[in-house]
Amino acid sequence: MKTVMLVEDEEFILQGLRSIIDWEELGLKVVHMARNGKEALELFYKEPVDIIVTDVEMPVLDGLGFMKLLREENTRSRCIILTGYDEFEYARKAITLDVEDYILKPIDDELLTKALLLAASKLDQEDRNKAADMEEKFGWKRFLEGRLERSEEQKYLELLPSVQELVVVAMMTLEPDSLNRTGMAELLHHIKAEQPELRPLYLAPDSLMLFWYVSREEAEGAVEYFSAFQDGIEEKLQIFTFISISEPIASYEILQESYKICQRLQKYRIIDGYGSCINEKHVEQRTSQDVSIDSMTLRKLILKKDRDGALNYIEDLFINNIRDTVEVDVLYQLSLKIALILQDIKVEYKLEKVRRMQDLTDMLEKIYQAEDIFGLKKIFISEITDIITYLHTENSQYTPVVRQLMDEVAKNYREDMNLKTLAYKYHMNASYLGQIFQKEVGCPFNQYLNNTKNGIAKDLILNTNMKINDIAREVGYPDTSYFYRKFKQCFGVSPASLREMKK
Repeated sequence: MKTVMLVEDEEFILQGLRSIIDWEELGLKVVHMARNGKEALELFYKEPVDIIVTDVEMPVLDGLGFMKLLREENTRSRCIILTGYDEFEYARKAITLDVEDYILKPIDDELLTKALLLAASKLDQEDRNKAADMEEKFGWKRFLEGRLERSEEQKYLELLPSVQELVVVAMMTLEPDSLNRTGMAELLHHIKAEQPELRPLYLAPDSLMLFWYVSREEAEGAVEYFSAFQDGIEEKLQIFTFISISEPIASYEILQESYKICQRLQKYRIIDGYGSCINEKHVEQRTSQDVSIDSMTLRKLILKKDRDGALNYIEDLFINNIRDTVEVDVLYQLSLKIALILQDIKVEYKLEKVRRMQDLTDMLEKIYQAEDIFGLKKIFISEITDIITYLHTENSQYTPVVRQLMDEVAKNYREDMNLKTLAYKYHMNASYLGQIFQKEVGCPFNQYLNNTKNGIAKDLILNTNMKINDIAREVGYPDTSYFYRKFKQCFGVSPASLREMKK
């Protein structure tokens, strides 16, 4: 998520800027609000941002003066100028300061949104270009994976310092959100200034190889050393990392084997999480004992449409049974078993062709892309909720009145409907009708209505470019914040986060 600073001396305009844009939907977060250029500079130096939206006419230091001073130190941040004056001189100066756009007041939120998206897109492209340039220039990953000819490998070995006694090889993966707030360049600068004894090698936009040249005595404290290094990065740069460490080596001849060990240990990030630092000793005592899953119990809970019971069962499996004492493969085996149980239910009840349902391949891909246990849980929470929502809606033997209620929801879910008005329409007692509905469908009417709305909203989030505010209105939620609460309650993830996961 990219960060934004708003700079405006008029308080009501500043607050208006904060509220007219759905920042989360755009993948942006407002972290600073300043009243003049001087205050904006001070905030920027404390915590740099990706995008700046600034007024021109301000006391103490105006917008163009602020931009001029900023550009002396920073050329990456994208800037959008706001002004009440349509004058060529402002535009000319703005161009020299590499300003993204020049927007006249009163502010058109659509124009501002387009400018913000363009700025974010340019930053993404710049970061991709830098990453590609670094990999093309250095190519260390190809070398470590053994994808080069022997003659080419020798060129890379000549770039590395000679090993006097031992070198400890480690791999560091950076948590994406915290890396986006700081940037790889600042991290590399920090290592050079604070840890000159470390030699970092760029592997990918989110990972580095680290070489620590040490004596035999020092090598015994490798985990403690890298843990302290990790804590320093977190404290000073707010970057969260996961570090895997191989055994010390005396020669680069087995460097590629050390790389493989570090990569294998990286799988344990899904169990231990960011902020952990491990070596082979940390995992060699872990058990490969299988975590027992009662497939009949889970299946029965889903077919009874007991959403809470099914999700509590999943919670218990992951939180109470998966600990840092088990092999990481146990976690993947458990996830695969759950995915197969859900796939069997979808096939048996002909739900595999429902458009919102994931096929087994999609689910397995998401499982292996999950960053941690909580990410895995979200995958199953979403899928189980979908299955329970759509299970038997086509072929089960509902009573006519329940079928009528379900047809009403399918046709008129956008409207403000409730069981009381529907009971009046069908000349029935509302309490009795609610009991019949819950008994046959497996959940209260309001929950069924919300599940239907949220299921359609989920489809729109994943398959269209509609704004989340518009999606909320489209499915019948006039209050966007209420929609966010209900959606997250249903799927365990916010609408904006789901769209980000899709990206």
